[in-house]
Amino acid sequence: MNAPYDGDRGQGTGGAGYPGGPPVPPDPEQVPPAPDPYLQTAYDYDPYRAQDLSAQDPVSEALYDRAAHPPPPPGTYQEPQPLYQQPPAAQYPPDPRIWAQTPPPEPDGPSRHLPYGDNAATTQFVGVDDLVTQASTNREEPDAFAHLFRDQEGPAGPPAPGQPEPAPAPAPAPPKSGGGRASGLLKSSAIMAAGTLVSRLTGFVRSLVITAALGAALLGDSFTIAYTLPTMIYILTVGGGLNSVFVPQLVRSMKDDEDGGEAYANRLLTLVMVALGLIVAVAVFAAPFLIRLMSSTIAGDPAANNVATTFARYCLPTIFFMGVHVVMGQILNARGKFGAMMWTPVLNNIVMIVTFGLFIWVYGTSHESQMGVQTIPPEGVRLLGIGTLLGLVVQALAMIPYLREAGFRFRPRFDWRGHGLGKTVKLAKWTVLFVFANQAGVLVVTQLATSAGKASGQNGAGFLAYSNAQLIWGMPQAIITVSVMAALLPRISRAAHDNDPGAVRDDISQGLRNSAVAIVPVAFAFLALGVPMCTLLYASSGPEAARSMGFILMAFGLGLIPYSVQYVVLRGFYAYEDTRTPFYNTVIVALVNAAASAICYVVLPAQWAVVGMAASYGLAYAVGVGIAWRRLRNRLGGDLDGAHVVRTYARLCLAALPATVVGGAVGFGLLHVLGDGAFSSLVALICGGAMLLGVFFVAAKRMRIEEINGMVGMVRGRLGR
Repeated sequence: MNAPYDGDRGQGTGGAGYPGGPPVPPDPEQVPPAPDPYLQTAYDYDPYRAQDLSAQDPVSEALYDRAAHPPPPPGTYQEPQPLYQQPPAAQYPPDPRIWAQTPPPEPDGPSRHLPYGDNAATTQFVGVDDLVTQASTNREEPDAFAHLFRDQEGPAGPPAPGQPEPAPAPAPAPPKSGGGRASGLLKSSAIMAAGTLVSRLTGFVRSLVITAALGAALLGDSFTIAYTLPTMIYILTVGGGLNSVFVPQLVRSMKDDEDGGEAYANRLLTLVMVALGLIVAVAVFAAPFLIRLMSSTIAGDPAANNVATTFARYCLPTIFFMGVHVVMGQILNARGKFGAMMWTPVLNNIVMIVTFGLFIWVYGTSHESQMGVQTIPPEGVRLLGIGTLLGLVVQALAMIPYLREAGFRFRPRFDWRGHGLGKTVKLAKWTVLFVFANQAGVLVVTQLATSAGKASGQNGAGFLAYSNAQLIWGMPQAIITVSVMAALLPRISRAAHDNDPGAVRDDISQGLRNSAVAIVPVAFAFLALGVPMCTLLYASSGPEAARSMGFILMAFGLGLIPYSVQYVVLRGFYAYEDTRTPFYNTVIVALVNAAASAICYVVLPAQWAVVGMAASYGLAYAVGVGIAWRRLRNRLGGDLDGAHVVRTYARLCLAALPATVVGGAVGFGLLHVLGDGAFSSLVALICGGAMLLGVFFVAAKRMRIEEINGMVGMVRGRLGR
């Protein structure tokens, strides 16, 4: 009548699992047939389920909140079952004859595969530290087509009678060192990032000490031009092609050649040393002409020209050591030693800081000594020149112990013919043109800034002030935008390689919006608090010079937004291995910058000309962004998520406007009341910055900007709240 209760089957007298009799053998006629292998295993293996969730991209998983997604209680998670199969019997089935059955024991280990461990009370986020610590795990790549091979094998089990027993499977090969290599690469990336950050910080301290020693007038401009000249010559002659062409060839030779690329590395290093030696000899001889090319204003002043030429002849030999340092560093990079190239520039900065510190100890600061191009003693010029040269020498020689540790021994080789060195020069065409376009714009600004600084007759209105303000302005870009794109760039490259423009669009949109959360308020902070920043940092150069640099920093401020957008958009072209479009874009930016700077030089008063040039820099990148955006949008099929990106930037700017007004009013009010000293500047900067950030955060929360909420969640997760 009624169907029997399934729970009673096999549990009565003689039932399996209970005392009272042996188990009843199954009827052979009722044994179910063997399952169809195509129905059993065709969809059994899911390669996506086997993927470790903690190895997913950190940017896409950065907003995962574990507290909002707690795991189920232990023992309640049911593993997914294969299709077309009955679920297996429970290990501890309920017994309807027992009123209070003993609960099953708690399972051992985690109850569910969770990306962040088993503690649901904490909130964690994947970042660089998680990548470094988890990179040593050797994970197998899932094979999405493995089930096609298993379908042909049939169900697992003993072989049928008459069939030979299959040969035992070979022992699994020992794991390759791929995991260790990935771990070493990620750890080396962390070391390189730390070295770059320390190098930038010590470089910033170096600029502070140089400004304190020489001031922000004609003497400081003369040294800055002489110090900038070797870098410009190196990039124009050897640097661009060396980094873009010869280094990939070096890595390829170390991988393919029988000697590990040692002969090629020796030929390359010998060639670079000979070429740079000849360039240095010509440059030192032509130092007066090069100074005139950089600044006709300084060349027209006999005292300034004499000082600048002397400084240049001490600084120009650094071209040789720059190139040697780069080649040695790339040889180490090809051998898996990444840290030395990023940390040795710190030694150069330290040597220069000590050198200019000794100068200040002997002669005092520029504000105290009132030293100029007519009054600086030859011994002081000699001290600064030798110290500047010694810094690059120490930086290059510090690479030698690392090379010896890596097993590389330098032996000069002059057999350059027939080894591919000449042919690779042709590959550097677009890179060299890119460098020329960029340096041409720098040359125009240098000429105009030095001329305006001398014509103004006041400190802090020349090229040194322009360079110092630009150094402060560019640090958020190097720390924020570059860090965001470092995580997204591999994904963009993979999507471009897979011809997936939608994925490229989404990743670029995400990079723009994530970086905008920090870049936009920082840009408005420069606009509101540029003067207290510079009067605090450059107080030793005098209040007039520090205040002028503050106005220049304010003019740079908002240009940080298009500058950051340009960096992200150009990554899309590089992902498609397109270097010609970035070259044309750089030409346009350089032309607009030079033209706008010239207009500012002609129209504005001399003391405000450099301020206008700083604003022109941001204007040039705004024009460049418009052109690059349109080209990349066409490259991706006419869609770059523009509405979403523009809406995010517009709402962030609207939230930053009242914050800028309030923070700027507080900062300038405190400066007006307390004065321009270092302590009053610090108070104005702290109070104005706190007001700016508070108003911005409240306005952004009111406007419900999702990127702000994500950033707040990330910070709370890091703080464990």
